[in-house]
Amino acid sequence: MAAAADAPWRRLRRVPLGSLALPLVVVVLFALASGLPRGGAVELGLGLGLKVPFSPGDVLPILPRQVAWPVMNTLHSAVDLLPSFVAAVAPDAPSAAAWSGACFAENEAALELTPGDRNGTELGGAVIRLKTASAQSWTCMDLYVFATPYRITWDYYFSAREHTLEIKSWEEEAELEYVKQHGISVFLMPSGMLGTLLSLIDVLPLFSNTGWGQNSNLAFLKKHMGASFEKRSQPWVSNIRKEDIHSGDFLALSKIRGRWGGFETLEKWVTGAFAGHTAVCLKDEKGDVWIAESGFENEKGEEIIAIVPWDEW
Repeated sequence: MAAAADAPWRRLRRVPLGSLALPLVVVVLFALASGLPRGGAVELGLGLGLKVPFSPGDVLPILPRQVAWPVMNTLHSAVDLLPSFVAAVAPDAPSAAAWSGACFAENEAALELTPGDRNGTELGGAVIRLKTASAQSWTCMDLYVFATPYRITWDYYFSAREHTLEIKSWEEEAELEYVKQHGISVFLMPSGMLGTLLSLIDVLPLFSNTGWGQNSNLAFLKKHMGASFEKRSQPWVSNIRKEDIHSGDFLALSKIRGRWGGFETLEKWVTGAFAGHTAVCLKDEKGDVWIAESGFENEKGEEIIAIVPWDEW
């Protein structure tokens, strides 16, 4: 009897079938809809069409962590951080701007300028009226970024109706003139709120000023660009003599650690460059060396290329 009591099957914990019902249903729907567009229909053997009421990716967070996280990590990456341009909404346009989103298939937007005295400013502001319709599932949402050269704002929509986004005042007269000519650019985050947040998991470690952050930057560049950095043999610090510098010598700088290291890594990725910053050496007739580089501003706040002495640089 003692041997029977210690048998392996005696030590198994019974799991109530009710606790597995929701995960099983979601897994089945995920299998049915994985090869379909969001909200697509599944044709059953009886000739009946079943339209899945939600996208499986929308409900993954309610599954057990051991099941949900591996699936979500394979569905989302840093690429999901890149917005997609869908429209430019301008005032006095002959028709409303229209596009198809990731959640809502039918979207329209119009821009209405508001008078200066409405918000207590002379320049006034604007109201974007955005209509959403034909949701692909019951649980999806669309995340948008609205931008001009002077501002960036965002909003999200999960119900089919008319939405409004108010711009209380323009930054300056130049922004108002830009909007009148070119409109406000609308960008769609194609992976929605959840996908965008999950993609940050692949990006946030890049900004850590630690060895872990440095290795994260190197791994990111290797994964997304195929770029590899070889550790140089000691000494790791080398002195460059001014006598060895010639006019036109090119300096390529790359940071792979800390806050600016993370920004440079993303900059390399989106531009295809393998350096985060570049500069050019200039040597005058006296033998003095100067460095020409961007990243400076004049008194008006305009970006300029500055020439600074080598010793100061």
